[in-house]
Amino acid sequence: MTVRLAVRLTPRGGRDAAEGWARDEKGQSYLKARVAAPPVEGAANAALEKLIAKAFKVSRGSVRIVSGDQSRLKILEIDGIGQADLERVFGQPG
Repeated sequence: MTVRLAVRLTPRGGRDAAEGWARDEKGQSYLKARVAAPPVEGAANAALEKLIAKAFKVSRGSVRIVSGDQSRLKILEIDGIGQADLERVFGQPG
């Protein structure tokens, strides 16, 4: 099972944390997240993958950015979880 997750990432956010759901101008839900790492040489992306893997208790290799690695809005794929796991960990999307 693989789930896709849209995340808006704030690098240099002071701490690593997920901060709930929001919607874009088209009404699409995304998870707001922040990491302490700067957006340099993939450090923020790596910190995001680690944060999401830890939240779902899956290996870091199970989480990958499939779109948006150079932008704030990213699409992640997470192997080994279902939609119910997503809602259990982060609540109902926006």
